[in-house]
Amino acid sequence: MKTNRAEYGRFPLRPLRVFLAYFAVKDFDRKARKGLAKFAKLGFLLAISWVLARATLTNCMAENAVLTEQIDHIFAGFKSTREPGAAVLVVRDGAVIFERGYGVSDLRSLHKVDAQTNFRLASCTKQFTAMAVMLLVHDGKLHYEDSLTDVFHDFPEYGKSITIRNLLNHTSGLLDYEDLMVKPAVGTPPERIPQIKDAGVLSLLKQQKTTKFPPGTHWDYSNSGYAVLAMVVEKVSGQSFGDFLHDRMFVRLDMKQTVAYEKGKNPVSNRAFGHTHEGGAWHEQDQSPTSAVLGDGGIYSSLDDLAKWDRALAHHTVLTEAEMKPAITPVNMADGSVQEPDGTPAAYGFGWFLNPHRKHPRMWHYGETVGFRTTIQRFVNDNLTIIVLCNRDDVVPANLALKVADLFLNPHQ
Repeated sequence: MKTNRAEYGRFPLRPLRVFLAYFAVKDFDRKARKGLAKFAKLGFLLAISWVLARATLTNCMAENAVLTEQIDHIFAGFKSTREPGAAVLVVRDGAVIFERGYGVSDLRSLHKVDAQTNFRLASCTKQFTAMAVMLLVHDGKLHYEDSLTDVFHDFPEYGKSITIRNLLNHTSGLLDYEDLMVKPAVGTPPERIPQIKDAGVLSLLKQQKTTKFPPGTHWDYSNSGYAVLAMVVEKVSGQSFGDFLHDRMFVRLDMKQTVAYEKGKNPVSNRAFGHTHEGGAWHEQDQSPTSAVLGDGGIYSSLDDLAKWDRALAHHTVLTEAEMKPAITPVNMADGSVQEPDGTPAAYGFGWFLNPHRKHPRMWHYGETVGFRTTIQRFVNDNLTIIVLCNRDDVVPANLALKVADLFLNPHQ
């Protein structure tokens, strides 16, 4: 019997194909309707998410606008086109949310202060000096318990009991170099008074025979200690202090305008000049006999570069979190001698004060030198940093920075 190609056994294939096609269409229609339902649901969820995101963005923009107005109000007294002023930075959750300049960088050019204006950091320099020392510890070239005589073999006997750690946390007892300098004759113009440098500070201390107190028994803020640390960096690294900072920190962090200023060697771009207010008028005055000392206060920097520095600290770019721990561990002094400039009890690590503000942990410092006032306030648990740099001597930047901080830390108080 001849088999028909349109048949399989006794069943014709065409009706079977039609039958199967019918159910295939039915199944496709069911899946399509189910898919459309899912798509519609997804579209609805996306629409809701978009509405919520837009509402959140709108609320954030409104909140930031209010904060910007409030911060601007705090610095309203600095708004001038003919007076020295300030630069203010607020970093929150890693993002710059406020960056503004007030006043002018100097009274000759009347150039407006902005985020690129470089201010003398004064004692805010100490955190960089401490970091330089810590990098040498990281390299294995130095240890926190090394003594001054371990580094400088010609240092007097009293240096045997002074460790690198003592220098970093202000418990060395070194005499103040400002008190050891030769006093100029009365009436000598400032520009005729020689400036001492870090090497000169070390030389003066080598001429002494004792300390204020036994090292490690008391806390006493010491510019001498940080000038000596700059010389420790030079001796151990084989580089000048400024070059070491440049190569190991500033270049690495792309801080292109930051410099440990040495007259005649490395000019400061976009430089702000310091000013004092006397006799009802502003006078440019930003150099003194101690202004050439680098380790305790000689770095110039700007808001833009300090934002990079803050980011590096937050992400442990220069040193690991474990390596940074000594810097943010308060020195324990039984006599309670660690104090802020106004006598308020404080805490101190390596180049950082560590006492909290309104129970919010922070690492901070202030800077004061002729014609400049500065502060860096980092609220580490709140991901909040406030920096205020001033080229005038009539303000306390830390107080202004804390007013800004309160807008974020205690918004309803």
